[in-house]
Amino acid sequence: MKRHTGIFMLLIIFSIFLFFLLNLTLGSVDIPLKSICRIMMGKTDEPIIWQNIVLKSRIPQALTALVAGAGLSISGLQMQTVFRNPLAGPSVLGISSGASLGVAFVVLLSGSLGGVALSNLGYFGEAALSLAAIIGALLVMALIVYVSQKVKGSVTLLIIGVMIGYVASAIIGVLKYFSVEEDIRAYVIWGLGSFARVSGNQVLLFVLIMAVLIPLSFLLIKTMNLMLLGEGYARNLGLNVKRSRLLVITCAGVLVAIVTAYCGPIMFLGLAVPHLCRAIFHTSDHRTLMPAVLFTGASLALFCNLIARMPGFEGALPVNSVTALVGAPIVASVLFRKRKNDLNE
Repeated sequence: MKRHTGIFMLLIIFSIFLFFLLNLTLGSVDIPLKSICRIMMGKTDEPIIWQNIVLKSRIPQALTALVAGAGLSISGLQMQTVFRNPLAGPSVLGISSGASLGVAFVVLLSGSLGGVALSNLGYFGEAALSLAAIIGALLVMALIVYVSQKVKGSVTLLIIGVMIGYVASAIIGVLKYFSVEEDIRAYVIWGLGSFARVSGNQVLLFVLIMAVLIPLSFLLIKTMNLMLLGEGYARNLGLNVKRSRLLVITCAGVLVAIVTAYCGPIMFLGLAVPHLCRAIFHTSDHRTLMPAVLFTGASLALFCNLIARMPGFEGALPVNSVTALVGAPIVASVLFRKRKNDLNE
């Protein structure tokens, strides 16, 4: 069994390198692999247009997809473990809704109150969007953390998170009603999600933040394995259930907040990848699942980004449309297979 686990893990890691390379080579402009290698080595004898496409567009986009996919997948696994619910995902506690609400306040009110649409402010506008999303997500997460200390059951916390999402959606609807058309369009485009929004110094900052947060989440592997046993058994084994739940929710929430701030709300990756990994590796042990969802999430995000900007499309398809088309069948097939196995037993 361990041998098969190692083989599957190596195949997934290989797929990351393959999809990363394909993200650099395929697109609306055909660039030979040899030229891409020369550009990445710092050679300046290639056409300047090709250099700009590779260095300023395709590499940042591929790096963003890789890191965001890994972060969302780990967050989804943590949420499903805490709530012991197969339909729990990164957006289940309303953290993504909080980020969306923060962006809505900035985008939809900028034109109505300030007279200047945020979409016309270039880099300053993008920075304001990221900051608003982080503030909105962290405020909702702080509320969830406070509530988690007051309620005992995870189901109650889950319901409260869903209600927060509904309240955020209602407020966003009111803001849309009073906003100018240009701002509404900018908000809708942000809500579609994109790995291409992060560029320049933002990519470096985003990757560095996630490079710190993702290894920290691995420190919770033992805690999550104990939580799988149920609160009673975990408590008997010396686990502080309330504090552990708080740590896991905080870790998952921060991962979602950062990814949503930079890429917009990316759906289905965090929900689908943990199910896919459980089906591939046939285990609930987080010592296997954590690295598995990290690599699989990165690979699947690169694959979705590749489809979104396949040759022949003008610009790029919305990433959320692609992740839903890829993720929904994965979740459905895994759940049907699990149901079939339960009936056979």
